[in-house]
Amino acid sequence: MPKTRVIFYREADGTVPVLEWFDGLPAKAQDKCRIRIQRLSEKGHELRRPEADLLRDGIYELRVGLQHVNYRILYFFHGRVAAILAHGLTKEDRVPGAAIDAALMRKQGYERNPKVHTFEES
Repeated sequence: MPKTRVIFYREADGTVPVLEWFDGLPAKAQDKCRIRIQRLSEKGHELRRPEADLLRDGIYELRVGLQHVNYRILYFFHGRVAAILAHGLTKEDRVPGAAIDAALMRKQGYERNPKVHTFEES
């Protein structure tokens, strides 16, 4: 199976929400998140629990746990070739509906204009 292209959602003002959230994480949490993102690239749609899960309306979560803290990166697929990392959060019990709604809004913005809303790490 070919690798899935993984990109980050970029706001129209140039900010990248997942990377801003990511920069505030402890180093070990960042490392585990990078590993999970790599697994998403390798497995794409085939990535399943406990590493990933479908939340609703095409929004998925990458699941990372470290020292009793649950880190989540919300993402969606654009066709079969790209996973767009749209929202990061630290959760206690369930992913809040507002976080899923924010990811859905970013998904809609991306679908309207992928070029404006694409950020790829070099």
